[in-house]
Amino acid sequence: MTYQKLFEAWDWHGFHFRSRICVPPLVIYTWSGENGCVTEPFLSHYRALVHGGAGLVIQQATSVSREGRLTLDQLGIWEDGQIDGLRQLVAIFHEAKMPAIVQLSHAGVLAAREEDRVCPSDCMVQVGGHTRCARALTVTEIQKIERDFIDAARRAYQAGYDGVELHACHGYLLSEFLNAHLNHRSDAYNAADRLILQHIIDGIRAVTPPDFILGIRLGVFEPSLQDGLASAQWCEAQGLDFIDAYYGCDWGAQLEKPVDFPHTPAIYGAQRVKELVSIPVFACNEIRTGEQAEDILQRTGVDMIVPGRAHLVNPSWGNDIWAGRDGGTCFACPVCHWKFAPETCPGRLQLKRSRRHI
Repeated sequence: MTYQKLFEAWDWHGFHFRSRICVPPLVIYTWSGENGCVTEPFLSHYRALVHGGAGLVIQQATSVSREGRLTLDQLGIWEDGQIDGLRQLVAIFHEAKMPAIVQLSHAGVLAAREEDRVCPSDCMVQVGGHTRCARALTVTEIQKIERDFIDAARRAYQAGYDGVELHACHGYLLSEFLNAHLNHRSDAYNAADRLILQHIIDGIRAVTPPDFILGIRLGVFEPSLQDGLASAQWCEAQGLDFIDAYYGCDWGAQLEKPVDFPHTPAIYGAQRVKELVSIPVFACNEIRTGEQAEDILQRTGVDMIVPGRAHLVNPSWGNDIWAGRDGGTCFACPVCHWKFAPETCPGRLQLKRSRRHI
């Protein structure tokens, strides 16, 4: 197959990208202890990814506070002592002539410890068949979380990162604030006013230089597509540099797409965002083949495609697609092996076996 768009080089924000492939901020657990510091497995993982044919790799969700961790061994950026390790990751990106962008996250109701589970309003949700409860944040606590994000961005700049991506999807805390099904506040931190995002964006801009990249992974069904599109336009108006479009909270989202649209609602949502904003838009969800990726770029006009599971199975997915080789197969295991035991990933094991027979 001829790929007219997938491997089209482009320039943006002072950087040259060799393809339209972006590796998303896929969280890998077990490689960091409770100190949240970078370890050798992280370095090896990102060395493979930055040379795998992607134009951009976004570093995995990195917690802005101990309380905001998704797991107790999540990578962190909540204290200055973590900066030296993060500098090692930055060096790997820059050696590959790739911008270093880290995703900043707070888990909210999905926090690892029960006592740390918070939400804009009191809530109870079903996650993986289990009930999770979270208490409403006070204004003072919200202001501390805003400072946590701003301080994390300052540390990212000090570590040498070229930018950060705010995690506002998947039911994490910023996503919860944008979702009227979870945010029932009547004060200034209600869903419509987006005040927490406003304060975080303004705060980050105040502690980083003008060319520091500030993007967002945004739920475009939060909870409806119209809500998500309004948030996307608001983000552009606030001067954000890119929108990484995806799903928001899984609880009560109103997914939609035309019956003849061949890709998932998330891809359709990204297309709709791209029709409304002029900044780069990334599309993600169930992108497993080069043919799918090319069709999405051609059909939707988005700037980058974001194949997630494909890169967990094969960090050189882009190189292999370009060369006409098998990029590997994700088996969509109910619990992703890569999150807790990467060496047991069935897709990766099968790819290794097939390569031995070539």
